[in-house]
Amino acid sequence: MDKKILGTNIVTQVAFVVNDIEKTSQAYADFLGMDKPEIKITKEYDQVKTVYKGKPSTTRAKLAFFHLTPNLAIELIEPDAEKSVWRDVLEENGEGFHHIAFVVENTDEVIARLEKNNMPLIQRANNYAYVDATEELKTIIELLW
Repeated sequence: MDKKILGTNIVTQVAFVVNDIEKTSQAYADFLGMDKPEIKITKEYDQVKTVYKGKPSTTRAKLAFFHLTPNLAIELIEPDAEKSVWRDVLEENGEGFHHIAFVVENTDEVIARLEKNNMPLIQRANNYAYVDATEELKTIIELLW
């Protein structure tokens, strides 16, 4: 594997897929002693142009973010029923860990380097991309910009 593929070593998110975001976000709020965050819904296809495994996708998800520090958040994701990177992990592994996220520059270059190193693009929209790094790193990596 090449070195410095990603161009950063600062984690910005740790994410989990869940079946019931209301219940799980309340549990995290209680555990962390924080307010329960607003639950947001990802935008529709015409706004974000989501592509899953090379094909346009109408998938959406409910999201909740617990900002632990100015640069690190726990993200909870409740996917809809459409095929997506979120739904795949939830169906294959059940609720739990989904990905680590990094903010990157030159996204297309980073994706090309990752793919060259056996970490293929799975899903992409206007402001994020997921790559399958499970063989090398044992996790999915999210790129944010």
